[in-house]
Amino acid sequence: MIAPLVAPRAEAAGRPSLQAYFQSALQDAPFQKKVFDRVAKAWKSPKAAVFPKVGAKAVVQAVLSRDGRIVSTLVSTESGSKEWDAAARKGVEEAAPYDPLPAGYKPKTLEVHFHFSVVP
Repeated sequence: MIAPLVAPRAEAAGRPSLQAYFQSALQDAPFQKKVFDRVAKAWKSPKAAVFPKVGAKAVVQAVLSRDGRIVSTLVSTESGSKEWDAAARKGVEEAAPYDPLPAGYKPKTLEVHFHFSVVP
């Protein structure tokens, strides 16, 4: 599920955008929306002065356990702004704990990639 969130900022050359990508084995759209919404609410975009260039993004890989706790997070793609990358990771971590994984989803963990980017 691709779930974009765009929050405009007039003072920046671009605006922040958040997208979430879930393992293809998870086909539960309401669960995916809840996870996305929690991160969107927890993420505090840094001030425009530390935005990476338009088109750059930070990708935070998160592994969630069956009970919704974070097993691990990793910034797998850096944006070029350490402040942006740190804020992205912090948003994912502060959104935890998430809801337990859906009963129909059999693996023990779920990997989610959160893309925090600056779009025109």
